Amino acid sequence: MSVITTIDDLKELAQKRVPKMFYDYADSGSWSERTYQLNESDFQRIKFRQRVAVDMSNRTTRTKMIGHDVAMPTALAPVGLTGMQHADGEILAAQAAAEFGVPYTLSTMSVCSIEQVAEKSPAPFWFQLYVMRDHDFAKRLVERAKAAGCSALMLTLDLQILGQRHKDLKNGLSTPPKLTIKNIANMATKPRWCLGMIGTKNRQFGNIHGHVDGVSNLSSLSSWVSEQFDLQLNWDDIARIKDWWGGKLIIKGILDAEDAKMAAKSGADALIVSNHGGRQLDGADSSIAILPEIVEAVGSDIEIWMDGGIRSGQDMLKAIALGAKGTLLGRAYVYGLGANGKQGVRQALDIIHKELDMTMALCGHRDIHNVTRDILRHCPF
Repeated sequence: MSVITTIDDLKELAQKRVPKMFYDYADSGSWSERTYQLNESDFQRIKFRQRVAVDMSNRTTRTKMIGHDVAMPTALAPVGLTGMQHADGEILAAQAAAEFGVPYTLSTMSVCSIEQVAEKSPAPFWFQLYVMRDHDFAKRLVERAKAAGCSALMLTLDLQILGQRHKDLKNGLSTPPKLTIKNIANMATKPRWCLGMIGTKNRQFGNIHGHVDGVSNLSSLSSWVSEQFDLQLNWDDIARIKDWWGGKLIIKGILDAEDAKMAAKSGADALIVSNHGGRQLDGADSSIAILPEIVEAVGSDIEIWMDGGIRSGQDMLKAIALGAKGTLLGRAYVYGLGANGKQGVRQALDIIHKELDMTMALCGHRDIHNVTRDILRHCPF
């Protein structure tokens, strides 16, 4: 492999090293994947103003997200099945994030459990919760996250109905993978991945397996989850979950100004402008296109973050310029994990940080707190 300099380099390597069904799981959107594509392409429509003859010394990208010190304005997003991109993937990602100095968010649908990640992570992490009909199970998850020392709860609201991702259906996605001739042939070309999986016991859904009767594989999990998504979810549920948790609360999945106003009224500490990585409502706007509207509506009432399509430090800086106080990285770090494990996650963070720092300087700023929309020459949103 040539020298890795971009997230695309990590993506290319991950595609070579991760079995197709799991690589496609991370690298796909719903239906036509139009929204997934817009999440990335809309960033390219935004142009910077270059400034010269300004003092570029003593730069800093350090800031805070809901009071947490961060080395740059980002956290690692919750991604299901991370432990199938690389053995013990959630543990490795949490470790890399903590060492770099940004928060890691563990998905409800993780392979490694809350307790396993807490045992191995050198810093507290965040936990992401889906709202389900089984309130007792959800409450137990929250209690487990509290017991593990999680420092924030992220509540995802845009998955009441699971968006259809054609690649998952065509690949027969399952974990552990079904040993079909097609899958065996594909895994035979991924020896590093196979050796890693042989060396770990974490191949199930750690937060669910052993905690819900009858759920032991993706097929049974899918049936259980499809029945468990709460179709009657409403804002009163957020108040109940906030009472369960009692700590910092983040609401993820906001893509409309009216919903943003409701999120601000809910008492949450932050909201995330997100379309679930283009994996839910295909045909929706990109997250970056909606961000300015949300900032205008509630930017003085609640901390606003942005998730979706960030593949570089330049993308991150554009989000900050448009009013986000923080961002989330999903696929960018997952590509790194699939490519090189813990080292790959660190590579992804280093790449993005270097791009963020250099671009900020070339736009005339030394401190991320001073970045505003003034650094943009053109923005269609």
